[in-house]
Formats: sequence, structure tokens, C-alpha cells
Amino acid sequence: QVQLVESGGGLVQAGGSLRLSCAASGRTFSGYTMGWFRQAPGKEREFVAAINWSGGRTYYADSVKGRFTISRDNAKNTVYLQMNSLKPEDTAVYYCAASNTQSRVVLSTLYIYWGQGTQVTVSS
Repeated sequence: QVQLVESGGGLVQAGGSLRLSCAASGRTFSGYTMGWFRQAPGKEREFVAAINWSGGRTYYADSVKGRFTISRDNAKNTVYLQMNSLKPEDTAVYYCAASNTQSRVVLSTLYIYWGQGTQVTVSS
């Protein structure tokens, strides 16, 4: 079992930045692919970014590429999402998730552990 706790969300103006953190506890963190997903009101949950177990490979949704950066610190059991140049359309609840697969990282159904989410609101 892996427990995930997100933090760092909040209210920010368009063009601003936030850094989300996801702290993991329980089973070996370094063995999991970690992903960030988001869900806006009335919309389905969507893939944002993912990082493989070593941090050597990262994946991004087209909508955030060049603005968001995912990273991880296995020594601290933490994964991060640095979000720059935020837009109102980035407003959503952001979820951290862990997967024990190394492929098809955009599929939420392959993630077996989820955090409770943190709200990000970007004002125009």
C-alpha cells in the first residue's frame, strides 16, 4: 500500500507559478511511475504529466508542455509538479498517482494509488 498526500495548491493570477508536491509513504516509492492528473468541474479527469521510476523519462500533455515540469526525489519519497505561466484553463483539482507499469502512462486506469487532490485556481 502507498499513501499519497498532495500539497501546494492555491489561488494564483494568470501568468503566475505554483509548485505542487506529493509525499508518498508505505511501500517502496522508487519502484513506481508517478503521474499528475487534473479534473476541472464538469470535465473528466485528464493526464497532465508523468515520470518514470528513475526520473530519467518524463511525459507531458500537449496542453502543459513547456510550462509544467515534473520531477521526483526518491530519497525524499516526493514527486513535484512545477507549474509556470499558469492559465485560467489550468484551474482544476490536481491529483498525484502511482503506477507499477512503465508504459501507457497517460491512462489513469493503470494507476493504482491516488492522493486526495489539491485545488489549483488561476484567476484571469
